[in-house]
Amino acid sequence: MTLSSPVPQVLFSSADRGWNGLEAALVHVPRGLSRAPGGELHRLGIHFGPPANADCTVGGRRMRRLQKQGDIDFVPAGTEGSWEDDADCRILRLSLGQSLMDQVAEELGRDAARLELIPRLQLRDARIEAIGWAIKADLEAETPSDPLYIELLANALAVRLIETATAGSPSPKRADAPGLSTRQLRVLTEFIETNLERKLHLADLAAVTGVGVTRLKTLFRNSTGTPVHQYVIRRRAEYARALIATTTTPASEIALAAGFANQSHMASTMRRILGLTPGEITRPPREIRPNLQRPA
Repeated sequence: MTLSSPVPQVLFSSADRGWNGLEAALVHVPRGLSRAPGGELHRLGIHFGPPANADCTVGGRRMRRLQKQGDIDFVPAGTEGSWEDDADCRILRLSLGQSLMDQVAEELGRDAARLELIPRLQLRDARIEAIGWAIKADLEAETPSDPLYIELLANALAVRLIETATAGSPSPKRADAPGLSTRQLRVLTEFIETNLERKLHLADLAAVTGVGVTRLKTLFRNSTGTPVHQYVIRRRAEYARALIATTTTPASEIALAAGFANQSHMASTMRRILGLTPGEITRPPREIRPNLQRPA
């Protein structure tokens, strides 16, 4: 008798969020045997919730284990796997494309053509787990994060996989400058300021500075002391505050002009970043005409 595989229930998914380079889904997997054929994407499964005994086989390697929260399985593209659990599981499934892995490998000074990713079972890695928690939180949030934030998480995940799931010792990294040049930083910050209402992507910011995405993350942080996505979010919050304080434009329009998904998203971000809500900012008299030009 052939047992049918349990059908996972998708609780949250990135399918309709327009993410680049990363696919994610939080799924409830009923107890039993689950199989995953080899595909074109590199896949990770991070266990959330109560422990479960599991019998796993990936790429010809078998492991029987107690699967606990934070345990990570990595399955490279083209590799088949099976998992037989004695209890229901909640798994965060993450998938990365080869193009992203190649891009990050090149920026790390690795030969992408010789990059050999190997399966990892019950991997414990605090950085990957932290990225997983951040992605899970975004999937569960009513208002999705800025695409730039997700792209940074995808990039960080690819970097960590190359560091932990490759065969052999890593090649030496290229020597990078300690930070962006004065001109690069000025051009980049001016670009951000004039495009706050847009959905900014890492590739756009990297193109402006003339460096790779992975290098941009490091160089920007070294230059400003702040991750690039946090800088963009703060500038949006500060721009919205300035508009509220100097114009009579409706808050819903200000939210869109500052690059927020909606008025609620703007209010929650301002509370978190600035410590005050739009309603706590004194507005000018009604007779002042709305003006969405960026305050000096």
